[in-house]
Amino acid sequence: MLDHDWQAFIIYGVRFRDFGGYLCHMYLLTRAGLWVLSLLPFAFFHALSWGVARILFYVIGYRKEVVLQNLAIAFSDLTENERQQIAKDFYLRFTDTFLESVKMLSLTNKGALRRVTLDLRVVEQLLAEGRSVQLMVAHQFNWEYINLTLPVAFKHPFYFVYRPIGNKVMDRLFLWQRTRLGGHAVSADQFAAKKEMIFSRPAVLALGADQNPGRPDQALWMPFFEKPAPFFTGPAKGAIQHNAAMVMLQMERTRRGHYRFSTRLICEQPRNYSPEQLTYLYKCEVERVVKADPANYLWSHRRWRHQLKAEYKLYRGV
Repeated sequence: MLDHDWQAFIIYGVRFRDFGGYLCHMYLLTRAGLWVLSLLPFAFFHALSWGVARILFYVIGYRKEVVLQNLAIAFSDLTENERQQIAKDFYLRFTDTFLESVKMLSLTNKGALRRVTLDLRVVEQLLAEGRSVQLMVAHQFNWEYINLTLPVAFKHPFYFVYRPIGNKVMDRLFLWQRTRLGGHAVSADQFAAKKEMIFSRPAVLALGADQNPGRPDQALWMPFFEKPAPFFTGPAKGAIQHNAAMVMLQMERTRRGHYRFSTRLICEQPRNYSPEQLTYLYKCEVERVVKADPANYLWSHRRWRHQLKAEYKLYRGV
């Protein structure tokens, strides 16, 4: 869902180029080879992940400075040793997520549900009332389980917004993986053209908005863990336009390799709110789920990369 070039590298170790028919052959070979590898038990991937996480933290220092800076901003009340421990836990969950995604290539919905507990009552009630739902997520681990569990759990269409991976082989592989159980992928570039179709009947649309907007001058600036950060307002505007209820999906790690997905209502009637108000409510939900389990968030993403300028308006909430 993010930092796709790194995701492709850490899992597969190779970047491929588009050479026409060669691309198709490499995709089939890659998919077949990784599918065979995915038949190995979870214990294998977790053991490998343990070693890779330590190499990333202690040897390579992959984005270590960014991770520790982010944690210092978000948890300034903790000691340096406490933040170091969160960082170490983060790296293990980071590598677990990407190596577990290899295992998922052969994982069935039944197999996924042995590792993910679902509490979707909020969404199910809204769908039963004939409402569409905009399911808001943050980049919590392990987000790859979403497309192995939710499309089957709902009787209504399930869509998710994604950004294509630069490497075409990896892009095709991940699209196959994320749609093989019934999820419908919508490219971020195509979303505007397809949203009328998506909301033409009750449906679930999953999307995240906790990354840096490409145009910070056009974003909504708000205090995020007390430091200003830019946020997308597109999801809020879409919810208002179609009056799609906004629901937060929280991903909790109950033990290694096992998760609990639960839902919480953000707003039932978006038309009664402004885009700024809805985006602020989402921001508060992201803070809540991150505080509940600090190591389970993608701290390698530079959330505070952009700086607030005098011409930007800082929105402080409803």
